[in-house]
Amino acid sequence: MSQPLPIIYLARHGETPWTLTGQHTGMNDIALTERGERNAKRLGERIAGLKFPHVFTSPLQRARKSCELAGFGSVAKLDADLVEWNYGQYEGKTRAEIRAGRPDWNLFRDGCPGGENLSDVVVRATRVIERLRAIDDVVLLFSSGHFLRVLSACWCGFDPQAAGHMVLSTSSLSMLGYEHDRQTPALALWNETRHVGD
Repeated sequence: MSQPLPIIYLARHGETPWTLTGQHTGMNDIALTERGERNAKRLGERIAGLKFPHVFTSPLQRARKSCELAGFGSVAKLDADLVEWNYGQYEGKTRAEIRAGRPDWNLFRDGCPGGENLSDVVVRATRVIERLRAIDDVVLLFSSGHFLRVLSACWCGFDPQAAGHMVLSTSSLSMLGYEHDRQTPALALWNETRHVGD
């Protein structure tokens, strides 16, 4: 009997004040809201009973705290490649504010002045994927929305700009895996939020 194929669980961090206002939150180390903390705990309840031999988290506190509240803080390893997109001069700005000066701006096409372009994020995502594919087991990652979207697009072999069409909510759970064998990477679950409450 063949071994089951590995699964990568993706957990987006809980809500922050800036996710509520739509401000781009890259390197600013912003804390979770009370609702964000509650939903991080609910995420932990959602996956309670599953075994995760490997847990990795972004070092930014919104991901790290979500990981801790979900019940994995004591076993998680920090991975600097899991940090959110560096928005440079657009840090803290909303899409509307950015588009007031650049009406056709698209993050996944244009990147951010003084920060990262899509190709920079793809380099980090590719490093993470190489490490994940070397682990023959179940893995749980805690990170941020735009990075996880790029990671997932790259995992599936999509054009990385396709990440712009992959909505990911706070405290959501997603899964990357394979369909038939390791030559067919696949999206097994996306943006599952039934555990998220008010």
